[in-house]
Amino acid sequence: MSLIDLLTGNTGNQVAEQAENKFGISKNQIIALLAVATPLVISYLRNKSQDAKEAEALNNALDKDHDGSILNDTSQLESRQNEGGSILSHIFGSEKNTVENQLSQNTGISIDKIGPILAMLAPVIMGYIGKEKQQNNVGAGGLGDLLGGILGGAQNQAQQQQSNPLNDILGSVLGGGQSQSSGNPLNDILGSVLGGGQQKQQGGGGIGDLLGGLFGEK
Repeated sequence: MSLIDLLTGNTGNQVAEQAENKFGISKNQIIALLAVATPLVISYLRNKSQDAKEAEALNNALDKDHDGSILNDTSQLESRQNEGGSILSHIFGSEKNTVENQLSQNTGISIDKIGPILAMLAPVIMGYIGKEKQQNNVGAGGLGDLLGGILGGAQNQAQQQQSNPLNDILGSVLGGGQSQSSGNPLNDILGSVLGGGQQKQQGGGGIGDLLGGLFGEK
């Protein structure tokens, strides 16, 4: 399953519906957040996996806790939210608040809800990575290439299928993150693509216009 299939398929819709019911945020906003946050998380993990100890730790975590079953049983979402918060704290470290602030500004989701929603999404993202790891029979040493392949494949698919605003968002996010790499996923994705959090959802091009297109659809 490609990253875009995850976000636009049954799993993405079920996750968005559960988050909508729990937090009172529109389903479209949740899906847009997924479209931006998922490649961001994967980019951070790819960078971390370049360190052998981090790669081994990630490999062990995926083997132990993330077999992909959550993709077919999204009833796990709520019970695993605390786990998701711990995952995000490890992935983003000292940049966690910055990431949440900029995602809040660019999706229109209030700062008090962005963290809990991301914590709900994190086990889904990890479950997806874990399932891809199993299917490709990858160990710690191959995680960086696996994660890079996930992002590259999604970029190509999004750019080939720009028939809806969600694919436009993914194409922009992944294109910006790949082509202007500064070595820091936060700068690459939130900085170059989302305007560094300086522009609000209204106007200014970039993610604001793309989100406007998505939210304009029923």
